[in-house]
Amino acid sequence: MGMVCLRGDLSDPGVAEAVRAATGLAVPGTRGLSRDGARAVAWMSPDELLLLLPADAVADALRGASEAVTLVDVSDARAAFHICGPRADEVVMKLCPVDIARLPDGEIRRTRAARIAVALWRSAPSTLTLICARSVAGHARNLLENAARPGGEVFASRPRG
Repeated sequence: MGMVCLRGDLSDPGVAEAVRAATGLAVPGTRGLSRDGARAVAWMSPDELLLLLPADAVADALRGASEAVTLVDVSDARAAFHICGPRADEVVMKLCPVDIARLPDGEIRRTRAARIAVALWRSAPSTLTLICARSVAGHARNLLENAARPGGEVFASRPRG
């Protein structure tokens, strides 16, 4: 997955044009996530978006930048994890102060997993995607693996449905 950080005035039409040129998608609203297949645009802050692209599309996105934005390839600086399965929400809720069960499709959260800064979203009905800095990816993986171990289910006494 290629990741490009875009900085600029998100209300500027030039930013919207740059995002559409790079991804084919619109600028999402606050905490929003626009996606279509392998391309997505995630709101990260009032002046920052994260463009998620196929790795081979990053160079074209950078070349097509307008003066309205600053684009930086952060693909090698970030790591992505896909937490999948019927208890994916529980695994993430053990680590993050977010009610994941109420996280709607198309919304992103910036939060902490233990003490690691992360962004996460629901990428499928029983899948969450979590990104963090690559420098802490090993620690994040260990936290996720530990939280997913059998016997530690949060809702073990309640049937899932």
